[in-house]
Amino acid sequence: MKMVFRWFAGGYDKITLEQIRQIPGVKGVVTSLLDIPVGEVWPLKRLQALKKEIEDYDLEVEVIESVNIHEDIKLGEKTRDKYIQAYIDTMKNLSQIGVKVICYNFMPVLDWARSDLARPLNDGSKTMAYKHEHILNIDPKNLAHQFDEQSDGFELPGWEPDRLKEMSATIEKYKDITEYQYWKNIKYFLDSVIPYAEEYDIKLAIHPDDPPWQIFGLPRVITSRDNIRKFLDLNKSPYNGITLCTGSLGSNKNNDIPAIVREFSGEGRVHFAHVRNLKFESEKDFYESAHMSQCGSLDLFEIVKALYDTGFTGYIRPDHGRMIWGETGRPGYGLYDRALGVTYLNGLWEAIDKMSRKIKI
Repeated sequence: MKMVFRWFAGGYDKITLEQIRQIPGVKGVVTSLLDIPVGEVWPLKRLQALKKEIEDYDLEVEVIESVNIHEDIKLGEKTRDKYIQAYIDTMKNLSQIGVKVICYNFMPVLDWARSDLARPLNDGSKTMAYKHEHILNIDPKNLAHQFDEQSDGFELPGWEPDRLKEMSATIEKYKDITEYQYWKNIKYFLDSVIPYAEEYDIKLAIHPDDPPWQIFGLPRVITSRDNIRKFLDLNKSPYNGITLCTGSLGSNKNNDIPAIVREFSGEGRVHFAHVRNLKFESEKDFYESAHMSQCGSLDLFEIVKALYDTGFTGYIRPDHGRMIWGETGRPGYGLYDRALGVTYLNGLWEAIDKMSRKIKI
């Protein structure tokens, strides 16, 4: 496996490449061009400059997160083909700088949702939390305003200003979209882009819905083992795969994450893994904890062992971290706690590898 670290390029991150290169075991960064509007082609010259900037710090850029899907594609509008073509053109340009995986999602209107971006914990750290009753009773526009107040001035992935301006009108459009139609729109997109993914040797890795249940009346489909199977069966190319996000899928107690890993990683369909922990407070209430198994409700040892046992050779990154030691920054994406997450995950991998070799001997 390759350990990578998410970094927001173009001045969107207070964390530097110089700092990231000092985290033991990190091989590269996962990045994107946040200033390119959704639906436009990512220019090759920009990508070449980005690659050079990263490689100047002895880091790789083989994973991009995210090339966002234009809403017209998700809605199945007549204009979707031009946006799909732009997506294909971006894939071609990414292939020319050596990108191997694109992490994306098909969540309508907005990506993840939380009720609090800076909840204080007993140890003095701050973290993102989800309280289901709060989400049920809040207008998404008000949630966006709340996020803006708690984001420390950083743009939040999935809550970009261009999306938020059209939020109410876009949500209204989804009232006429059934889940059946939504699945058809996903298949249309996959069948359009996967042949080019194969040609350009870029694996597409869809991210699960976060949280993995319906919110604001919008369709949410990448939520469980059965729905992942349904998604992968829409297009059986090995280039059509998933980003295994333990925190997103793990927030539904019915999802057996190690079993999901063993099934889909065993088939070579997990191309990227976001590995983090969370702590349940009720059936649908949780906060994002430190990565260690003892700190949360997920067994990170069993999850990492499932990846190892299935021969996973893809990319892993620590996902959201707490804000610790007085750090401020983009919620979920501070330096210190994610660096601790890297060390913990690398330690698990090394220990499992050595145990496995000893058993074989």
